[in-house]
Amino acid sequence: MQNILDTLWALHQNPNLDPAPLLDAPELSADEGQQLQLQLLERWLEQGEELAGWKIGMTSGESRNALGDGIRPFGFVLRSRTLMSGARIPRKDLYKGGVENELCFVMADYLGEAATPDRTKSAIAGLAPAFEINQKRLPPGCSAGLRVSDNLSNWGIVVGETVPLANTTADLAELEVALYGQSEGEDEQLIERLPSRGHIDDHFESLSILANRLHRFGHTLAPNQYIITGAYGKTPFAPGDFRGDFSLGIGGVKVQITA
Repeated sequence: MQNILDTLWALHQNPNLDPAPLLDAPELSADEGQQLQLQLLERWLEQGEELAGWKIGMTSGESRNALGDGIRPFGFVLRSRTLMSGARIPRKDLYKGGVENELCFVMADYLGEAATPDRTKSAIAGLAPAFEINQKRLPPGCSAGLRVSDNLSNWGIVVGETVPLANTTADLAELEVALYGQSEGEDEQLIERLPSRGHIDDHFESLSILANRLHRFGHTLAPNQYIITGAYGKTPFAPGDFRGDFSLGIGGVKVQITA
């Protein structure tokens, strides 16, 4: 396990390194991968990083149940890579991966053991349009547990303006999310538009699952943390401007990937 952790840590520092040694790693369960991931987080914290929040994985589209029926692993989000809408990220910093629309929740209270969707609603301050920036560091063919240990490919997030939950009375199952892209010298193009219904797990159920799973591993959702809940549209990295548009009055988020 130590060799796996050392290789993952090296890849997080420099994703250009050869990840081939991981192909010889023993197959890991989702829970074993989760333990390794938290050790990876500890290394970041020892370097002076701060924890900004969490993600819950395998909740939407083709990735739903990809690790098994009902398995919803979590990942962590670093403070230095929690960026506000309009952020500019150099393409060279990202290696391989892509941009994904995600709905982000901001915590108002602690949430852990025995969380339910109703209890979750009372612990949330608001929600915001967001992007997840995913970095592909692993070689093809890695085990599910290894994907979990690699922090589910997360590099960081970009977050728009928070809307108080009390101001959003609409059913989030009715949410539609559009992803737009614009290369230099070209018109903005719609990349993908997706509804929540039929595409993604209920967001409050996802948050309660996340809280309970974090509790199993000695962590908890905490005030001011950002929580992302699953992908809508997605597109590979390329220089240009990207915009997410969220219905129900939630608003929009922008990020620029510079050449």
